[in-house]
Amino acid sequence: MGAGVAAVSAAAVFIRLAAAPPLAVAFWRTAIAAAVLAPVLLLRRRDVLPRGRDLALAAGAGVALAAHFALWITSLSWTTVASSVVIVCTQPVFVALLSWVLLGERTSRRGLAGIAVALAGTALIAAGAAPSPSPAAGATRPLLGDALALGGAVAVSLYVLAGRRLRTRGVGILPYAVVVNATAAVTLLAAALAFGVTLTGFSRATWLWLGLVAVAPQVAGHTLLNWSLARVPASIVSSAILAEPVVSTAFAFLVLHERPAPATLAGGAVVLAGLWLLLGGRSAAPAAPSPPTTPPPTSIATRPPTSATTPAPPASPAPPASGVTTS
Repeated sequence: MGAGVAAVSAAAVFIRLAAAPPLAVAFWRTAIAAAVLAPVLLLRRRDVLPRGRDLALAAGAGVALAAHFALWITSLSWTTVASSVVIVCTQPVFVALLSWVLLGERTSRRGLAGIAVALAGTALIAAGAAPSPSPAAGATRPLLGDALALGGAVAVSLYVLAGRRLRTRGVGILPYAVVVNATAAVTLLAAALAFGVTLTGFSRATWLWLGLVAVAPQVAGHTLLNWSLARVPASIVSSAILAEPVVSTAFAFLVLHERPAPATLAGGAVVLAGLWLLLGGRSAAPAAPSPPTTPPPTSIATRPPTSATTPAPPASPAPPASGVTTS
């Protein structure tokens, strides 16, 4: 799980080093991921693509993922890595709010307090944003960048909700990932062509960073986090989002020599505290009581006859765990 957090945390630095248009980075990130995952899906014959309404919902999730990458990656051109990653990691706040509005799911009082604290921290980051005198410092228009990162958080929350719905309906992670990344790539390709964004002709170094953006955070990072769901509690994996802004800020400081402003550090700490409250409130929700594992005793007179040839009823499969999404 730690390797997955490190992989997704490196995404912002890789994107900066790629030095390519944001829509081009977003397109190649999803296109390469789809190209890597599709052959694996073909080799695993037991995995089938979703159909009907499930396919439409997965395609909708792909459009939401495309919007997330377009907004968030563009934000990195205008604000610091620390501000952008902290704000985009507020997506659990919008997942909780949209779950309440769209699905009628309630959040505990602790979760509501966490939402309020996280939004207050985001406002603190925006209020303390100041343009950097050097474009290389990555904060030429911080308010615009922060607003784009916030839009990316809202977009990815829609992607998370769609993915959770499909996972509970039995759609596998691999088929879902192929459809989502392919749809996102097509959407971003259309957007790039519409805006006249260059998608080719980059230097070898840029292609190297584009490949790393797709393989490390997108394929390896997300796969490792989803793999962890089957081995550790989901609440622990979900809480890994708290480490991403910290690790991303450290990478940006070491590689890009980017120093976050005091307001960013203070607001980031407030946001992380809010997310801790929110995720803790959601994981602490009472679970439905499980049925007794031992049947009630029956008397010999009323016990039904048994047969050695009568097969035992098959055990019902456990519901699949929902995926984890980070930047």
